[in-house]
Amino acid sequence: MTGVEIKGRRSLWRGCDSLDELAELARSAGARVVGSMMQRLDKPTQAYLGKGKIAELEDLALRRPFDTLICDDELTPSQQRNLENALKGVKVIDRTALILDVFARRARTREGRLQVELAQHEYLLPRLAGQWSHLERLGGGIGTRGPGETQLETDRRLVRDRIQRLKKSLERVRGHRGLYRSRRRERSVPVASLVGYTNAGKSTLLNRLTGAGVVTEDKMFSTLDPVTRRIVLPSGREMLLTDTVGFIQKLPTNVVAAFRATLEEAEDAALIVQVLDITHPNAAEQAEVVSDILSDLGLADKPRLLVLNKIDKLGPEDEIGSTIQSLAGDQARAVFVSGLAGTGLDLMLREMEGILSGAPREPATLKA
Repeated sequence: MTGVEIKGRRSLWRGCDSLDELAELARSAGARVVGSMMQRLDKPTQAYLGKGKIAELEDLALRRPFDTLICDDELTPSQQRNLENALKGVKVIDRTALILDVFARRARTREGRLQVELAQHEYLLPRLAGQWSHLERLGGGIGTRGPGETQLETDRRLVRDRIQRLKKSLERVRGHRGLYRSRRRERSVPVASLVGYTNAGKSTLLNRLTGAGVVTEDKMFSTLDPVTRRIVLPSGREMLLTDTVGFIQKLPTNVVAAFRATLEEAEDAALIVQVLDITHPNAAEQAEVVSDILSDLGLADKPRLLVLNKIDKLGPEDEIGSTIQSLAGDQARAVFVSGLAGTGLDLMLREMEGILSGAPREPATLKA
């Protein structure tokens, strides 16, 4: 694995932390990580890495053979092609391709598979030219169209056609979801949407609160498909709780767009329940990533409850007070819970009901 830090470019994550996350993603996809390296550059290069790092990789491939190089950014088609030409025999993939591979492994419903396939095709389309780089293009003019050009144009047309069919299928899914949401509004049943960074424990919380039986693993994106279940609040009032796809840093815009039908569940929610793994060393960065994506989706002003999960993993020596205060900010209610152990869930439900009823909030309320 390899990553690049561009001098002067603001980044929320340190390069080493981002590579650690990339390694976790790679393992979720079934890869065995044998090494990683980071390079600082003044500006992006045509081969993603500088010549010196590429030479190091060529030497490493001779001494300790590896078959795939994973880059911690989305590569342009030419960057990917230049890297593959330099590292002959080594497959080069980027963060986006890796995320899509993990998504494809996790999607279980027809809707999930449609969304993943759409994102994969939109990622593939600008990269098709590289699939035919071994065929020489002949010069322009009548009778000089080369087989590579003909096949490339055919493939592009097929991919574009498939993208249009997938979009139409997903529009039908959005229509069905819209009908369900309309019926919920008619019955005046409020909806809360669980959102959060991947592997924050959203599905575990859903299972604990509703007995949904959603598959849970200590892996990134263990579930992709939205699940909605009914819960009863302390007053006896009913509410629907929806689990959504997890977020991750550098989540490509085409992936977000492909999952639009799923994310619209959060748009219709009366309450956003943001779940955060408080034990993660990059909890603050993860919280900011989620907040940024919610802002991009136009959901920043939704009522929100910050659920600080996995407190069962905290030791007595963990100093988290100031960190939690910064995570909670002065706009969100926050509660400590353990989805696995069931700790703090009664308080979580009371806070959810308080927000829905418009009860006044104590500034930066943090309760265990």
